[in-house]
Amino acid sequence: MIAVAKAGYRAIAPDYRGYGLSDVPAEPEKTSFADLVADTATILASLAISKVFVIGKDFGGMVGYIFALFFPEKLAGIITLGIPYMPPEALQQLQTLPEGFYMRRWQEPGRAEADFGRFDAKTVVRKIYILFSNSEVPIAGENQEILDLVEPSAPLPSWFTEEDLETYGASYAKSGFLTALQVPYRSLLERIAPPNHDPNAPIVVAPSLFITGEQDFFFNFPGMEEYLENGIKQFLPNLEIIYIPEASHFLPEQFPAKTNQLLLDFLKRNNY
Repeated sequence: MIAVAKAGYRAIAPDYRGYGLSDVPAEPEKTSFADLVADTATILASLAISKVFVIGKDFGGMVGYIFALFFPEKLAGIITLGIPYMPPEALQQLQTLPEGFYMRRWQEPGRAEADFGRFDAKTVVRKIYILFSNSEVPIAGENQEILDLVEPSAPLPSWFTEEDLETYGASYAKSGFLTALQVPYRSLLERIAPPNHDPNAPIVVAPSLFITGEQDFFFNFPGMEEYLENGIKQFLPNLEIIYIPEASHFLPEQFPAKTNQLLLDFLKRNNY
């Protein structure tokens, strides 16, 4: 946000409902991707902003692309980091991964709550940052919980400080993890039908950029490399993909200067 603002842009980054400093919904289990898209549109309307660049990390990119399908006239361009655009059929394929796959485990009501509930929020965040900074896809054994994949003595990644951990831990201590489990995991297969769109051809024509680390565990999902090489362009005809060889899933934290420069280059090329 600081780099973008210093370059002369207006940077807006709301906490999703149920995350960070936002209010926790009365019924977190009913929160949906559609709610987050509607929240985004409402914020833009309240600020009288007619057109934006959307930048999304991880499932924020999923929200961003649903927003793009609903409001193409508001989109100047879209950048995602860590997770590329994935149409419904690609998301369905994730359900074919083993039962211990972290997304499937966290979709199961009560399983993640019990797993997370053994620790304070700071410890949960610590384990998640360690777990997802590796290149292996997190898959637990039958009688093993996801957070037990991280040894208690495992060190934080070098680019994630104890101060970072304190800040993130305090944020989740306030919000809890109920909404975070509902969106994205338990609403992952939610069917959303944007107006005036062929549901079998969810195409976004605006300029788009996907930045991924070659050490990102998501890059190692079955079929992901083939999809990025030969499948994704049918949905995003104006897509550019940039690979960072040494980067993990936490590209912005690991390489902030590099990430900022790539974002600014894209914004300048597609200024409107």
